[in-house]
Amino acid sequence: MKVTRDKWSKNFSEWFDKVLYEGEFYDYGRYPVKGVGVWMPYGFRLRRNVIYFIRELLDSTGHEEILLPLLIPQELLTRETQHIKGFESEVFWVTKGGSQDLDVKVSLRPTSEVAITYMESLWLNSYKQLPKKYYQIVSVFRYETKATRPMIRLREITTFKEAHTVHETYDDAQRQVEEAISIYSKFFDELGIPYVISERPEWDRFAGALHTFAFDTVMPDGKVIQIGTAHNLGQNFTKALDFKIQRKDGSLCYPNQTSYGISDRVIAVLISINGDDHGPVIFPKVSPLKVVVVPIPSKDTEEVTEKVMAYAKKVGNALSEAGIESVIDLDPEKTPGEKYYIWELKGVPLRAEVGPKELNNNTVLLKRRDTFQSKLVQFSDLISAVNEMLNLISKDLKYSAQKYLEEHVKYERSAQEAKSRISSSGGIVELPWCGDNSCGMKLEEIVDARVLGYPLKEKEVKDPCAVCGKTAKTVLRVAKTY
Repeated sequence: MKVTRDKWSKNFSEWFDKVLYEGEFYDYGRYPVKGVGVWMPYGFRLRRNVIYFIRELLDSTGHEEILLPLLIPQELLTRETQHIKGFESEVFWVTKGGSQDLDVKVSLRPTSEVAITYMESLWLNSYKQLPKKYYQIVSVFRYETKATRPMIRLREITTFKEAHTVHETYDDAQRQVEEAISIYSKFFDELGIPYVISERPEWDRFAGALHTFAFDTVMPDGKVIQIGTAHNLGQNFTKALDFKIQRKDGSLCYPNQTSYGISDRVIAVLISINGDDHGPVIFPKVSPLKVVVVPIPSKDTEEVTEKVMAYAKKVGNALSEAGIESVIDLDPEKTPGEKYYIWELKGVPLRAEVGPKELNNNTVLLKRRDTFQSKLVQFSDLISAVNEMLNLISKDLKYSAQKYLEEHVKYERSAQEAKSRISSSGGIVELPWCGDNSCGMKLEEIVDARVLGYPLKEKEVKDPCAVCGKTAKTVLRVAKTY
């Protein structure tokens, strides 16, 4: 079967909405509150697998999980003025309890920097307790005024993993940012998600941060999506909340902090990047199901069909006993073709077909979801063949996703060339840049796209700055973004 990607690439928005609902990942737009979605059971299992993996990474690197209250009092939220300024247009406020006005206006958590800093000021008082690394996985609420999109642009972000760390010095905090980048790199690598890492420009940092580093990737429609960030917050929040610790020499100082987060967008990307016109292909490591077993009824006798059904159960049981998450689709009212359609929309990476022929020969026909290539294996070799094919699918998905990203990161010498390229094919364009903020902001105007930032390591560029014509220090990345 030929794999096509016309709908996937040319009408991605419609493709994505259809896959989310018909694949039973996420019900969006029907719950009577704008900008919120409902995780359906199959999608929730995918979300749970992703959360499990990030928890594993954070727990193994000394992070401790906590759970902060959803409500943040106005007085606390406004302590760090730059921070609240960055979020002021997005905060949901709770002003009434029943029919009575509240004495204290409280917000629904837009993020947790001030809340955790307040608690840290009560929990930590000595350099001996540092470094300290906390994280939580919670909902955050932001009054999104732009067009909302399922999993991508929401008013309730339900899978907000935010880490918060405390350090005695700025250098320690910067080392923690580097560890966060390393953790996220491993996270995305293991999920087969390609990315570029940029330091966000000064005018587009996280509110209250000294430095912001971001992971971005390219979606099927050519738009760029931010999938993870890490911030060096310096002492901005600890000073605002008067949070001090005692140093070894007995003096007091404001500690330094970092924060870093990922969200539902990771799952949106997992569903999207390996898709085709049949639906998604979920990366095997986190796919809720690795194999779907589809019995092919006999065209001749009911007796043979019953034996095929029993054989399908035998195949499914063997997979389950080997720890391979699988399902046997025994629905008597659906044809094999209808079942293929359903499970392709769920992105199950491997299909096991068993019919009269396989029954008689004690074989199983394995079919890859990504290429639709088949392999006939003996039942005795089933488990090893499935594991081998899942590994091969993972490797190939990772390769093709990386190739897609690389094909969508291009260098252009001028802003007009960059504008033309982004307009025609999307993706990320790197332009020579002198390092001056005014040139960066001018680029945003000319290209009519967002500046993502610059690579962590300066790139050698021979061309002059695309705006002022002075010597370029590195490249600046621009793109149309979500």
